[in-house]
Amino acid sequence: MSELKKTNAMRILENLEIPYEADSYEVDEEHLDAVTAAGKLGLDPARVFKTIVMRTQANETCVFCVPATVEVNLKKARTACGAKDISPVRPGELLSLTGYIRGGCSPIGMKKRFRTFIDETIWLHDTVYVSAGMRGQQLVLTSENLVRASEATVCDLSLAE
Repeated sequence: MSELKKTNAMRILENLEIPYEADSYEVDEEHLDAVTAAGKLGLDPARVFKTIVMRTQANETCVFCVPATVEVNLKKARTACGAKDISPVRPGELLSLTGYIRGGCSPIGMKKRFRTFIDETIWLHDTVYVSAGMRGQQLVLTSENLVRASEATVCDLSLAE
């Protein structure tokens, strides 16, 4: 286990008086995905939500959170944010845009406030995990508090399995 460091996401949760726990795992630079994070922490990947940052044709940045094993359905993402077209932001743009890097992107505490959408499967779990804003660290908080802290809209975003 790596040492836990306080992140911007944690400070925001504390300022909002939202209880959370944090957990850490050893980072594998070759596998920065949420499924790997879930495995290293011994978690059900359906409870670990990954953060995908996308840009619309109008150059609006939107944030989407879905379970680790799920892909964002682009049609549903377009509908959610009212865009004609949408595509993922390149990993090299993440840091300057959000303040976070690939494998450590949290929907809480980005440089700017972006519209955020979380997949409706969040309501299937009392608590969920999301990046703490640093590779190798995850936050665990109630589903309701993640939605509140990220000021998210909850909707259907995932590809049907």
